[in-house]
Amino acid sequence: MNQRPRRPQFFYTTTPLPCPYLPGRTERKIVTELTGTDSEALHDRLSRAGFRRSHNIAYSPVCPGCRACVPIRVVAAEFEPNRTQRRIGRRNADLLARAVPARASAEQFALFQHYQQSRHGGGDMAAMGFYDYRAMVEDTPITTGLVEFRDRNARLLGACLTDWLTDGLSAVYSFFAPEEERRSLGTFAVMWLVEEARRLGLPYVYLGYWVPESRKMAYKSAFRPAEVLRQGNWRRLDEAAPDGTPEPREAARGLVPLETVRLSSG
Repeated sequence: MNQRPRRPQFFYTTTPLPCPYLPGRTERKIVTELTGTDSEALHDRLSRAGFRRSHNIAYSPVCPGCRACVPIRVVAAEFEPNRTQRRIGRRNADLLARAVPARASAEQFALFQHYQQSRHGGGDMAAMGFYDYRAMVEDTPITTGLVEFRDRNARLLGACLTDWLTDGLSAVYSFFAPEEERRSLGTFAVMWLVEEARRLGLPYVYLGYWVPESRKMAYKSAFRPAEVLRQGNWRRLDEAAPDGTPEPREAARGLVPLETVRLSSG
């Protein structure tokens, strides 16, 4: 039986921009489009190679002279909450968590806006309108959903946009009510995803990039045991070397079995 040849997968590098995590540094990404019938399988392979998803694009940093962003994932079956995380779990025992389809709602958007304006007022996302938010949630070629967290009065306190992979769950973006800071809902959302991965028999929860030098990104190493991607291999965080992170373009060539990988600027 004749097999249809797989179309070439093209990778591009973005224009350099100021780094959103580390002042004075430059950010540049390698990106590729997730389209077609094999987008789920491609996304799986790219996730294992350290890529992240936004809309229908997979990306990974290739910042000149900087390797601060380290892909990190939690080993779900072995996760043991520390004292602080156990306290956060008890503090949120009254919440109802529910996975819902990736459909934007006015209620979600109101919370999203409140969160952005309170926490990231100077950022690009603070200026997003409802249709931008809807695109962020619904413009996805893969299995995606939202995990909503509600109190006993059914008030929406937090949400986490999540991708379902063959080997785990991927936390894409979370937001929550800023006035509920004491609940630490960002941490609680990760804990919920770990428990859900266990329930589904999935080995990992992907948390994106751990940036030890960035206060807002350093928290990800608190979920143990964790694995980080260095030199093309996932290693336990405690065992990983402090440097030597591979360039993502090398991961794309070495770990993603595509017929053609072309890199170009723009």
